[in-house]
Amino acid sequence: MSDPDGSVEESELGFFDDPARFTNRELSWLEFNSRVLAQAEDTSGPLLERLKFCAIYASNLDEFFMVRVAGLKEQIAAGVTRTPPDGLSPLEQLDSVRSIVARQAHRLERAFVDRIRPALVDHGVNLVDWTDLDDIDQAAAAVEFERRIFPVLTPLAVDPGHPFPYISSLSLNLAVLILDPAEGSRHFARLKVPPALDRFYRLPSGALLPVEQLITAHLGDLFPGMDVVGAWPFRVTRNADLTLNDEDADDLLEAVEFELRRRRFGRAIRLEVDHTMPVDALSLLIRELDIDDEDVFEFRGIVDCSDLFQVVGLPLPELKAEPFAGVVPAPLRGLTGSDHMFGRLRNGDVLLHHPYDSFNASVNEFVRHAANDPHVLAIKLTLYRTSGDSPIVKSLIRAAERGKQVAVLVELKARFDEQANIEWARQLEEAGVHVVYGLLGLKIHTKVTLVVRAEEDGVRRYCHVGTGNYNPRTARIYEDVGLLTASPSVGDDLTQLFNSLTGYGRTLDYERLLVAPGALRNRLRDMIRGEIAAGPGNGQIIIKMNSLVDAKLIDELYRASQAGVSIDLIVRGICCLRPGVPGLSDNIRVRSIVGRYLEHSRVYYFANGEGIGEPSYYIGSADLMPRNLDRRVEALVRVLGPEAQGRLQEIMNVCLLDDTLAWVLNSTGTWDRLTGGSVNTHDALETQAGARTIGDELLDLDPWMNRPNGDGGFVHPTEMNPAGMHPPSS
Repeated sequence: MSDPDGSVEESELGFFDDPARFTNRELSWLEFNSRVLAQAEDTSGPLLERLKFCAIYASNLDEFFMVRVAGLKEQIAAGVTRTPPDGLSPLEQLDSVRSIVARQAHRLERAFVDRIRPALVDHGVNLVDWTDLDDIDQAAAAVEFERRIFPVLTPLAVDPGHPFPYISSLSLNLAVLILDPAEGSRHFARLKVPPALDRFYRLPSGALLPVEQLITAHLGDLFPGMDVVGAWPFRVTRNADLTLNDEDADDLLEAVEFELRRRRFGRAIRLEVDHTMPVDALSLLIRELDIDDEDVFEFRGIVDCSDLFQVVGLPLPELKAEPFAGVVPAPLRGLTGSDHMFGRLRNGDVLLHHPYDSFNASVNEFVRHAANDPHVLAIKLTLYRTSGDSPIVKSLIRAAERGKQVAVLVELKARFDEQANIEWARQLEEAGVHVVYGLLGLKIHTKVTLVVRAEEDGVRRYCHVGTGNYNPRTARIYEDVGLLTASPSVGDDLTQLFNSLTGYGRTLDYERLLVAPGALRNRLRDMIRGEIAAGPGNGQIIIKMNSLVDAKLIDELYRASQAGVSIDLIVRGICCLRPGVPGLSDNIRVRSIVGRYLEHSRVYYFANGEGIGEPSYYIGSADLMPRNLDRRVEALVRVLGPEAQGRLQEIMNVCLLDDTLAWVLNSTGTWDRLTGGSVNTHDALETQAGARTIGDELLDLDPWMNRPNGDGGFVHPTEMNPAGMHPPSS
């Protein structure tokens, strides 16, 4: 018996009564960021790549505090006692978060201050302190201060006549203590480091000096007649989660703009300070910001490692991973006026895998061809995130200016891209594009494009369904898959989907799409149960995704494991499922691939998904999270054809054979890193892509899928390719 939403009653399952079967979502995310930090600690990596992971770790953590920690604090303030499926209260979660982040902060300091920074000196990259400078460098820095920095600085005193100033979120500031020699009294002043300044100033010697140290050395110019006791960097993180009730909004665009203005004044939830800040200055900040002592984090080295991206950008290729220029997919090579992209797509579907397949030579070209082709009548596209110089948006504007029907669904609520999307939406509207600003109560997260073209035999539709955003910049470093197709059934499905998003429609029947909210959750549940129905040794599930959080589908996977279904989960980030628990998840294995590309694709494989013995492959925008399944518009497309399915199988096989970048989750919730191996997912897939370009024989990856092990099950990669394990750095 099932609930109306498709969940299985606990009485039917019988064993799902222990919250310990779940890992907490927030703590699991911190474990993911720990795996990112481990890349900075890995001494085998190029130095600037390791420094980049320091910056990525810090940037990730900023967003985590602005959204997730802010949410926990709001729950505590509101007296929320309801717990997530894992049973941890908001206060218990917050206490654990603080403890874990403090330990990780020490790891970050050791990685950057004690290891990477000294090693960079040997390669001519010297991050120095003011006291290390010789007279020549100090004189040059003084000139820089007088010319470019001093005119834009605004010291703000704090005293009875000057209230404590507003501190903007994530801005770098100096807490300055001043001594008035005439009165013998000490005063506090706040000085904001202008965000327009580079964080690191390059000196004549080539060394890099943090700009806050350059400012500190010349504070006497800002406080004439006063004695500067000292200055210490600090940074505040504020609640940045939108609390938009868009269902009550008369104008969604206006409501989002209002919330963006309000976000600036969110409550302070974290204070980062230099470890040498004296107690009186720190106490004043804590009091004025109304922040808990436990939310203060002290750092040595520099405050805000996300600014290290500036150093990572130095033109020193020998200290970075060798860049890989994505290849042009074979079906799309050598396009001419008469032999155009649409003619190629009529010959068959094209499975894309970025960044190994060039995004510019495939997706960008698809939209550009559509904009320029006189036979194209209409273009429809969903836009969740894109770059500031998006060629796709430019193509859409050009298409509208040429009289084509262009409709774009711009998601205004894409977190931290709201303002950019508002600006894109207005540019598109000015060009005559029909712009839809998302939907009330839902985010449009699906990544789809529909092109309608007039041809000799009638109107034909060409489609793209992907897992990643229409962003050419992130497509160079985000791993994603996509499908270009002229399939009439996919065209019919996307036509229905767009019509429902721009107009009205509820009872929709899709042939190759699984759409959320609606059918996606129940269809995934049914396919999991279909693997159980196939019988012991015949069921197999492989899912590659960003996050696994949804408790109902986790319980379905547990049930499948108990029935003998072989389950492999490749999860980049959050995983609330516990694999390998005796009697519960013996047949589930979970691994995470963390390396120079961010694993972002969502791929679903069910050995019996469309009936016993008939496998199903799906790709799309949805992770297994309640928000994706219930509160967002998502779409998965079923991938057909042996060539496209073979590419997806190859991707999953490589990830499951990886013993270099892979981490394996054990039953206690600890991630163990595989070492000493020979298969690196990113290297292997680059090699595969290059082999396709020049016609070389592809690597023999010893595919294991569907290979019987003689005991009625499947051979698993760890049996064929054993590797050692070691725990993450502590």
